[in-house]
Amino acid sequence: MPSNRDLKRFCDRDGWELYKQTDHYYYRKQMPDGTIKYTKVSMGTGEITGHLWQEILKKQLQVTIEYFNSII
Repeated sequence: MPSNRDLKRFCDRDGWELYKQTDHYYYRKQMPDGTIKYTKVSMGTGEITGHLWQEILKKQLQVTIEYFNSII
């Protein structure tokens, strides 16, 4: 399973904008069709487990695991 650090690295490398930093990193990315995707990344060092990771990939990042792994 990926870690919070991996998710942050993905966002930084894939062109997501860090627009707020508090106890989490908040990212957004404007897509060519004008829609905006959002995600937040914990500053913790742990792994993102099972169901939560699947939800982040599908609903927030909207990418495949293969694409995610190619970026990090």
